[in-house]
Amino acid sequence: MDDLPVEVIGNILSQLGAARDVVVASATCRKWREAWRNHLHSLSFDSNDWPFYNDVLPRRLEIVITQTIFQTRGLRRLSILMDDVDEFSAAPVIAWLLFTRDSLSELCYNVRTIPNVNILEKCGRHKLEILALSHNSIVGVEPSYQRFPCLRSLSLSFISISAWDLSSLLNVCPKLEVLKLINPDIAISDAHTTLELSSASLKDVYIDAISTDKVILEADHIEKLYLKDCTFDQFDLVAKGGLRKLKIDDVSVLHLDIGENTENLEVVDISNFTIAWPKFYHMISRSPRLRKLRLWGVVFDDEDEEVDFETLALCFPRLSHLSLSYDLIECVLHYGLQGSSCFENVVVLELGWTIMCDFFIDWLSGFLERCPLLKKMIIYGLVSGAKTHDECKALARFTSSIVQLMRIHSHVEVSFEFE
Repeated sequence: MDDLPVEVIGNILSQLGAARDVVVASATCRKWREAWRNHLHSLSFDSNDWPFYNDVLPRRLEIVITQTIFQTRGLRRLSILMDDVDEFSAAPVIAWLLFTRDSLSELCYNVRTIPNVNILEKCGRHKLEILALSHNSIVGVEPSYQRFPCLRSLSLSFISISAWDLSSLLNVCPKLEVLKLINPDIAISDAHTTLELSSASLKDVYIDAISTDKVILEADHIEKLYLKDCTFDQFDLVAKGGLRKLKIDDVSVLHLDIGENTENLEVVDISNFTIAWPKFYHMISRSPRLRKLRLWGVVFDDEDEEVDFETLALCFPRLSHLSLSYDLIECVLHYGLQGSSCFENVVVLELGWTIMCDFFIDWLSGFLERCPLLKKMIIYGLVSGAKTHDECKALARFTSSIVQLMRIHSHVEVSFEFE
């Protein structure tokens, strides 16, 4: 260890991350203390890492963090996450930001202060590339001087912000590629009930726990869109057709429009979602590059609707991963099996069931014949704790039928997952 260059030691300490571990390790010898002061790149203060933070008065904790930060030079990554700590004074927090902002490229910040600290004002116009803010308020974005010329990733969790400021914030980040909005408190005026998000550089958008009337997302170069636990009357995506991955989980929306240019879609993952299948299928039907299709916990607007597997096989020739869950009502399968076209490239098949029925085995037998290259099949089932005698017999018949069926398809690896 004595032969290691001090720069290498600094990299080692930077991998530790947690400030407590860095301070302890730097006490090894004078050379390690020098590496801490001059070559440390990453430092993290997290109230979940060490109970000590919760037992110390905020004023004392402010001093500990200040002394630790002020002994470093050229920090690139700083994380201060104080979930369970009372409010800090604004002055020391501002001092931390001013001391590090010239070299900082990544900031994760969750600190409650009195009064509120304007992070945008303290860190704008510098080298920041990644910014993650939690449990704070953003009031008044000034495009004239609050600019982030290098910012690539922005995460806002439990943030209070107006729709106007959020839109302005995106405009002052010309290189922004990743946007995460997690349960924000977005104030929308009565005169404008639409949340408009526009960025020419965005590629990856994650929206979690937002409820509003209408959202218009303009992102010409978007590649990934993930909507989770949201409620919208209308969601419109305006893009140039670069979308590759669409994921929707537990979303309520009356009107969903992802545009007509879906030729680059490779992954469609839909779960816990009520859809009008013909309309949704129309949106993704022009996606010949689709590799993964997941429909899990999907409910159709019309109970007579069903997935047309013949059309799926013809429209998605590159499909390699297919996941389907379904409910059986009086032994009638929602997902029908029409035509004779094969899923030539499907190698992974995931199926979910809630009721054991002989018709499922017949359906599965026919479907396996259409997947000549299938290598792995996973069957997910919902099993209650207590079983009646008839239920036990049904489970035994189901298991025996699966065993017999898979003897015919011995090249396929089969596994079961029960909830």
